[in-house]
Amino acid sequence: MTLILLIRHGENDVMHRRLAGRLPGVHLNDNGRKQAQSLAKALEHAPIEAVYSSPLERAIETAQPLAEERGLTVQIRPALSEVDYGDWQGRTYKQLRRIRLWKTVQDDPASVRFPKGETLGEVQQRVVQELEYLAHQHTRTAEEHTPPPPEAVIAAVAHGDIIRLALAHYLNMALNDFHRLTIFPASLSLIRIQPEQRPLVIHVNQIAGFAWPAPPPPSSPTKRGQKQA
Repeated sequence: MTLILLIRHGENDVMHRRLAGRLPGVHLNDNGRKQAQSLAKALEHAPIEAVYSSPLERAIETAQPLAEERGLTVQIRPALSEVDYGDWQGRTYKQLRRIRLWKTVQDDPASVRFPKGETLGEVQQRVVQELEYLAHQHTRTAEEHTPPPPEAVIAAVAHGDIIRLALAHYLNMALNDFHRLTIFPASLSLIRIQPEQRPLVIHVNQIAGFAWPAPPPPSSPTKRGQKQA
């Protein structure tokens, strides 16, 4: 079994004004960097064995504190990259709202191919295949370990629509309903992928107040003749 922490990148100065898409040079702002540090702190007890990231700067910068805390290297995975919005990348939302196809994206997103870009069905397929691949790479089977091993925990830092499309798949939602999921910057969603069993969605859009529980302190061995409480 593999637990996958799906993490959206932190805040940046472009996200509320333009459709950044895959534009290079979009970095975390001061608040986004604080969010990345806070997230790493909240997950300090999580036994994360690998940190994967979209190749875009804002995702890598969110992943770095999490990896550095554990002496890990952020591993870049192109399949975690943002939707390819094609000709729409970099346009302001004000400009996009004037385009007739924009309304179709809101009402029937599954039917749309972004101009010179991807369809959401294609995006969902590549993201789910990537998560299944990563889960398989880290799965430990009971036959290989006695006693059965703890489940692997990995982190995947990506983008809002990428995470919503993945969650919609694992929640068995229609593709047109994926917009109903809210994924805030620097939020955490948690899924469990297990061989020959249905996947589980454990958390969605966890933000302030979330913390991975600390491991219990080691128990003291009972001395001979001493009664346990």
